[in-house]
Amino acid sequence: MPASFPPSDNPPVGDTVRLGDLLWTPSPARIADSNVTKYLGWLKDTRGLDFPGYRELWQWSITETEAFWQSIWDYNDIVSETRPTAALGSAGMPGAQWFPGARLNYAEHVLRNERPGEVALYFHSETIPVTPLLWDDLAPKVRILATRLRELGVRPGDRVASVLPNVPEAVIAMLATTAIGAIWTSVSPDFGWRGVLDRFRQLQPKVLIATGGYAYGGKDYDRSEELAAIIDDLGPLGLEQVIYLPFKDVAAPYRPAPYPLPIGWDDLLRVPPADIPAHQFHQGPWGMPVPGAADFQFHRGPFDAPLWILFSSGTTGLPKAITHSHGGILLEQLKLQRLNMDLNPGDVLFFFTTTGWMMWNFMVSSLIIGVRPLLYDGNPNYPAPDTLWRMAAEARVTLFGASPAYVDTQSKRGIVPKDSYDLSALKTVMLAGSPVSAEVYAWFYRNVKRDLFIHCGSGGTDVCTGFTGGPPTLPTHAGEHTHRNLGVAAFAVDDHGRPLTGEVGEMVITKPMPSMPVKFWGDDENMSRYKSSYFDAFPGVWRQGDFFLVTERGSTLVLGRSDATLNRFGVRIGTAEIYAVLEGIAEVDDAIVVNLDLPGGKFFMPMFVQLAEGLTLDERIEGEIRLRLRKEYTPRHVPDKIIQVPQIPTTLTGKKLEVPVRKILLGTPLEKAANPSAMANPASLDAFLAYARTQSDYTT
Repeated sequence: MPASFPPSDNPPVGDTVRLGDLLWTPSPARIADSNVTKYLGWLKDTRGLDFPGYRELWQWSITETEAFWQSIWDYNDIVSETRPTAALGSAGMPGAQWFPGARLNYAEHVLRNERPGEVALYFHSETIPVTPLLWDDLAPKVRILATRLRELGVRPGDRVASVLPNVPEAVIAMLATTAIGAIWTSVSPDFGWRGVLDRFRQLQPKVLIATGGYAYGGKDYDRSEELAAIIDDLGPLGLEQVIYLPFKDVAAPYRPAPYPLPIGWDDLLRVPPADIPAHQFHQGPWGMPVPGAADFQFHRGPFDAPLWILFSSGTTGLPKAITHSHGGILLEQLKLQRLNMDLNPGDVLFFFTTTGWMMWNFMVSSLIIGVRPLLYDGNPNYPAPDTLWRMAAEARVTLFGASPAYVDTQSKRGIVPKDSYDLSALKTVMLAGSPVSAEVYAWFYRNVKRDLFIHCGSGGTDVCTGFTGGPPTLPTHAGEHTHRNLGVAAFAVDDHGRPLTGEVGEMVITKPMPSMPVKFWGDDENMSRYKSSYFDAFPGVWRQGDFFLVTERGSTLVLGRSDATLNRFGVRIGTAEIYAVLEGIAEVDDAIVVNLDLPGGKFFMPMFVQLAEGLTLDERIEGEIRLRLRKEYTPRHVPDKIIQVPQIPTTLTGKKLEVPVRKILLGTPLEKAANPSAMANPASLDAFLAYARTQSDYTT
């Protein structure tokens, strides 16, 4: 059961909340019981290190990089076949060498938490109530599937690709794949076939685990044609086997020779499998017994052995195949979830995500510390807008994760979870996906729970973790990330790489992190694409591509992508500032703003707005937008023109396509400006293409 604390002495949150307002202070009991406090005590007892608090601990963690990460290794009792010769063999970036000599396995650290009769995870969908999955079911299926994959010829380094929804089978498949040293990658079934192939073609997977459809918002979607097209394309590239997870009555995609015959998921996991016809298997009948927990052999590889491959959004070209390591993800997730997020064995973690977003990998990784992830498959607002809160109450969720867009929906529908549900187990809310306004923080304190740690941070697919967020031992200020996470040397710098405090600059990471990618799959020998993505601007220093601000008290703000940032009269403006104002205008559902640098030192900053259904942009709405921007920020924040469009273009994971829109308006052809297969709705760019054809607003 989650720990309970006396309520913090926090006053009610008023109607008006401004950036930086103090909203929450942890109680002494919460501070004392936190994992950060326990870790501080452990450092004092075992290392003779005595830090008065988190800020001093963070400074040590980025100054004594090797000593810090060695302590994380020791504090978490990492299992390694051989003892590493050092924590950090080489500190140069890119190419830092972590724990040379170690041999370990990510999935082994998950399954060492196996406890008969105890819940491993929870699952919920639009048609299935909150359902526990016991270790008695999860762990044996992982070992069975891992054994079957070995019999199918899957070897360490081979790729296993997945097109599965957020269901327990996806977790089983990921753990089975990584247990034998193969490399996992996944997308969700709502990806278009081109989007899937843009990713999987780069990897040439040996095995594809897929389903024939998915349910969303009360409707079933048949994806059998898309799946058939994917198999047809990957077959000549080395695909040897398809494992099919049934969906309703959608038949498995049997393809003519030489394509592989699919094996049913249930048939594959059946014990014994003697009744399965031999012709269904790539290498004939099964020849290996299914090992028990004591007999199963995990593949232990080097610390930097590839674990899984995540993909960038691919807005302007092929998605980058970001390759993470067993050791890097293992250490980073143990540090992040145990110390910065204060999670403990038996806690329940939920984040609304799909298998195509790195948040799924983050959520499932909570199994490493015995946390119970809660998987949800479906529309977060179906059959009712408070569906996820009902689920959170039933599952006794400890950490609830969502995006600001979800909060906006809840606010507009008048949802007040605290009035309907018992959320006494809830300790932490995690916000991710896009910049978060002060008002979003206030919404949680008014409508969910007054005594709540809001872990709002910035990170991403690149490192599969968070750079910022901080601990539950420091106060929460509206709209601010409480602090930088342990071991993350994140700073705001000017164009010359000089650190800034209280001013907006580029976010850089000056010390290596274990979960930085080991490579981009398919990159050349010189890692040219990897280096150009992160290290071109400041050699030897990671440039994240976000505008960043560090306050005097050590909290931080992320103000949008630096390559989408607005520069007016020499003053940098993060797009997040403008979007935060628009959240308070009921008529505006969504918006996107870009700045066009024009010849002669001129510029043009248009704003495109998607209005609530049935509304047309008029002088009143436009005047309200301009007034609020001028009043809440500066005249520089006011756009030169406001244009109504049917829909704001986003990636499949909901990120606004600011850079492609800017390129289109400057005349870049569509095929060079954006990748339609990476978009939620490619047709949403049509209005921008039409507007760009006129160009009269910014060429005369």
